[in-house]
Amino acid sequence: MPVPILLVTGFLGAGKTTVVNHLLAHAEGRRIAAVVNDFGAINIDAELIAGASDGVVSLANGCICCSLEGDLLRILSTLLRRDPKPEYIVIETSGVADPAEIVRNLMDPVILREAPLETVLCVMDAATAPAALDDALHRSQLRVADIVALSKLDLADESAGSRMREAIRAQRVPAVVVDAPHGEIPAALLFPATVDRAPARREPGPRRPAEQRFETLSWTSDQPISLPRLQQAIGRLAPKLARAKGLFETVEQPGRQMVFQFAAGRATLAPGEAGLAVGDATALPRARIVFIAELGVLSKAELDGIMETCVGSVKL
Repeated sequence: MPVPILLVTGFLGAGKTTVVNHLLAHAEGRRIAAVVNDFGAINIDAELIAGASDGVVSLANGCICCSLEGDLLRILSTLLRRDPKPEYIVIETSGVADPAEIVRNLMDPVILREAPLETVLCVMDAATAPAALDDALHRSQLRVADIVALSKLDLADESAGSRMREAIRAQRVPAVVVDAPHGEIPAALLFPATVDRAPARREPGPRRPAEQRFETLSWTSDQPISLPRLQQAIGRLAPKLARAKGLFETVEQPGRQMVFQFAAGRATLAPGEAGLAVGDATALPRARIVFIAELGVLSKAELDGIMETCVGSVKL
């Protein structure tokens, strides 16, 4: 029996991981294998975790999750040899990946026969400026999609959804556009009622030259962060950032790990899961944040200079 693939694409911070988290947490008896770029972003409730081995996290509801590292076809081959075999495979792409290349890989005859690409889902932040859809990467993500899911509608103004639908129609893509409140999408749209049928081939479109457009910069500190100072620092960095996320201890709540996210000009802060390690002198730093920016826009020296103002020992 073939195992259908759901490919989840979308720009940095669009909400792809929220969609995958929701699918895994509400599997409703389906055995789902999730292959994700950022394994650490998966945030399944602790009671669902059954165990981890060989880079695969097993969930008590029958699902598994593994990291997308190395050759995609090799990873899929490994999943298809598992016993029991998954019933569905979800692949979450990187926010800077051209999904057309992944679609082309999935057209490999062996994979197509055993794990046909069933649905391509593009997750899009409803607050995205319509002009952003003129970007080549955004267009590629839209062009291969069967379904476009509008995320973060609760964070956008009331007309954002309508504006984005009009902008998507202007791109003349055949995808169905749906709302995805809190990452929720009707499973009937994503998974077929039956998989006992011939797989369909797709035309991913012409190859585009590989382009290194973004770079990742990291910042760590052995001291806790002051939240007011962090707010000021992110305000200075925001115009240059495409994405940021991190874990840190704060001056205001010592000993407690906080999770920081920045995307589409919005920053959020939430308590970390129970059991997340807080850095100390012999283990992890107390603060570790990853920043993503377009090449040449933000230097490491500038980033370090701004972020060093956040640590508790600095006098402003």
